[in-house]
Amino acid sequence: MAGKVLAKDIMTKEVITVNENDTIEKVAQLMLNHHVSGMPVVDSEGKLTGVISEGDLVIQDKEIKAPVMTVFLGGVIYLENPGRFNKELKRIIALKVSELMSKKVYSVGPEDPIEKVIKIISEKEVNRIPVVDENKRLLGIISRQDIIKATHSR
Repeated sequence: MAGKVLAKDIMTKEVITVNENDTIEKVAQLMLNHHVSGMPVVDSEGKLTGVISEGDLVIQDKEIKAPVMTVFLGGVIYLENPGRFNKELKRIIALKVSELMSKKVYSVGPEDPIEKVIKIISEKEVNRIPVVDENKRLLGIISRQDIIKATHSR
């Protein structure tokens, strides 16, 4: 490749995406089926709104503690507010992508040089960089593997 290598030259154009309203179950299935560890989240117009990754799906060291209760004369009496339990359970189950996705997304434009992509990936410690147009519409994605291919296949 002559000249500067640009984002559009190394990006993957066929990108697996999800919508904010998709279920976490769908995300997990897509990750397993397509052997990817994360994917962009787009709205109905194809605009980038976030990223969801395996790390977002893994809940580390989380244990749901049932509310303390007692049974008195055949009825359940809560000794603490069961709302905490319900809130914690809802948060952990997180049925929609919008509840778990990262909204802070680093992206590049198609004309940005590969050096900018490498800098973002290394400084921000991310595994993939979406490539978007000036309207934030997703054009492609660049993974660490795409960079390795581009820099070591010359």
